[in-house]
Amino acid sequence: MAGNEPSVNFGNISGNNTFAVGSHARAESHHHHGAGAAPQLDEATEQLLAAVRDLRADLAERVRGTDQTATLDEALAETESEITSTGQAGQTRRERLRELLSDSQALVTFLASAGALAGLLGM
Repeated sequence: MAGNEPSVNFGNISGNNTFAVGSHARAESHHHHGAGAAPQLDEATEQLLAAVRDLRADLAERVRGTDQTATLDEALAETESEITSTGQAGQTRRERLRELLSDSQALVTFLASAGALAGLLGM
């Protein structure tokens, strides 16, 4: 009977990974970096965080709010939160930002901060 039961195999799970297995499983991730200390950022991540913050500021100050800019701002806020809590922005998060910036090509052309972020994301 053991051969018919489902199985789950995990490969290398080092790093900041979260898993949930089963029909009612729920994954939660809690990362602690000492006594309130922020994680160390490499230079590329520091540049990405600065570009994310610059674009969020420009969206708030210089752009009339639309559903599209609200969605972009939400993704930027999530990226900022991820970087400040984990020290990195995951590949999925970066891909989402690329997608939103591609959809906002006029914004990328108009705002230098959007163009800078697009450049850091390899667009």
